[in-house]
Formats: sequence, structure tokens, C-alpha cells
Amino acid sequence: MWGNKKMRKLKVHGVYKHFKGKYYIVEGIAKHSEDLSDYVVYRQLYDNGELYIRPLEMFLSEVDKGKYPDVKQKWRFEEVELNEA
Repeated sequence: MWGNKKMRKLKVHGVYKHFKGKYYIVEGIAKHSEDLSDYVVYRQLYDNGELYIRPLEMFLSEVDKGKYPDVKQKWRFEEVELNEA
């Protein structure tokens, strides 16, 4: 598990739903080579299975309700059970 006291925890190999409705699996955590900050490495579970990275803090952040006022999901990415995906 990754995260800190102020942030939610991240489950490596967990499946997450993005607030826009697509599903992803977390492949791991990578360190930035210059400042050693943590990045989530995740793969889309649709189309060609493309691989992405995003800062850990951003991955675990809340949805910007000012920008997306009608979104029901609280978190940018929420962990789901495989039978939900």
C-alpha cells in the first residue's frame, strides 16, 4: 500500500474506476529520477491496454467539483472489485 496519513491508500494491482467511467489497473509505483517523487503506473483496461503514469498525489485526489460539478464520484480514481469492472 502507498500513501500517507493525509492521503488515501493505493493498492498495487488494484482495479480503479476513473470518475469519467473507464477502468484501470495499477501496475506499480515509480520514482521520478530527479526529485524521487512517487508516480502511479497504471494500464487502461480497454482498447489497447495503454500504459500511463500520474503523480501519486493526483491519482489519489478528489474530483474537482468546480470543474466537474455533476460528477457523483468523490475521488478521481476509486478502487473497485473485479466483478464491478
